Amino acid sequence: MGSVSLKIGDGTARFKRATLCSSAVNILMIFSVITTNLFALYAFTASPKPNHQLLHHAHKNISIISEQVSLILREIDLSQKQLAQMEKELLGYESIDLSRPNIANELKIFLQRHQLPLGKDSRTGITEMVPSVGHSCEKSSDLLSQYMSYKASGSCPDDWSLAQKLILRGCEPLPRRRCFSKTVSKVGLSPFPDSLWINVGNKTVNWSGLNCKNFECLNGKKLSRDCIGCFDLVSSNENQRFVKGKSKNDFVVDDVLALGSGGIRIGLDIGGGSGSFAARMADRNVTVITNTLNIDAPFSEFIAARGLFPLYLSLDHRFPFYDNVFDLIHASSALDVGGKPEKLEFLMFDIDRVLRAGGLLWLDNFFCANEEKKQALTRLIEKFGYKKLKWVVGEKVDSFGSGKPQVVLSAVLQKPVRA
Repeated sequence: MGSVSLKIGDGTARFKRATLCSSAVNILMIFSVITTNLFALYAFTASPKPNHQLLHHAHKNISIISEQVSLILREIDLSQKQLAQMEKELLGYESIDLSRPNIANELKIFLQRHQLPLGKDSRTGITEMVPSVGHSCEKSSDLLSQYMSYKASGSCPDDWSLAQKLILRGCEPLPRRRCFSKTVSKVGLSPFPDSLWINVGNKTVNWSGLNCKNFECLNGKKLSRDCIGCFDLVSSNENQRFVKGKSKNDFVVDDVLALGSGGIRIGLDIGGGSGSFAARMADRNVTVITNTLNIDAPFSEFIAARGLFPLYLSLDHRFPFYDNVFDLIHASSALDVGGKPEKLEFLMFDIDRVLRAGGLLWLDNFFCANEEKKQALTRLIEKFGYKKLKWVVGEKVDSFGSGKPQVVLSAVLQKPVRA
């Protein structure tokens, strides 16, 4: 079995697990203790001899024991160093080496530990504050140093795409910076609630680092399964989403809200595209936070321009919310984080953590590549013991991918009360 330990004090987290090497070191240490005791027992139980001979043999025995102990200690030290190196190679991270010549000075300053002004805190026992930075940042230390290379109290480099690249590589959270980010004038913002369904002007967002330089260009692209023409709020199908269904798998918001028996007030939309789900819920006085990244488009700024709340966060990051706070969580195919099944399982447990008992999990047109994947998702959902209020399996044309009909799952699930 493995164990995980968290070491706080140098601004980093290190995870250790028991390995065959660590077990070998423990066995070696036990062997050294037994050997030392046997030599000592032999020295003190040998047959009596004249005093000078006894003294000579005692010195000789002590010398042999010392050499053996020194040899064993050297072997233990070498084994521990080899074990530490193996762990570092396996985990890909131990700590950020701030002595490297290419490390930015601002990163060194940010990662410095700060003593509490009044000494040890009686409630938590901590004596210093340690700034947080993602443990995978070590794998991208060159990019991280580039991100932290700027003039303090000056203008930040126009490098949001670099920051997002670091986030997608697991370097999350990023360190804070002491510079002023580029401002956008935000010309043409509409008042709320009119802003929910009025097209956003091109001058309200930052187009640097993007291939498209206007929304007309973006509306001609298939950005994801949940964003095909999703920036056109007037003439596309975006203004019909969640109020009119094209198939049996397309649930409408009023039907889902009725299942919540009037208890739906705040929610979270995972991978919410341009924020239309949050807009529909805002029409019904429900506040929804939309989790998104700016993959090929200015999603976060667009959502904010509509008067909604964007959360710039990858799905590998623990949700920054307390337990049992949301009445509703909505997720579509963005829930498919790829990789091993354990990755989706970690995400599902965090969704369960922030959803209150009796709250609703709306799984909206989740594309199942094959029957095996559908069964795996079904078993995972059943593991949590949610009540199936709606459960529809059907087929839908994958207009983003192959263009062929694929199995999709839509469901509304209610979280149970657990002892």
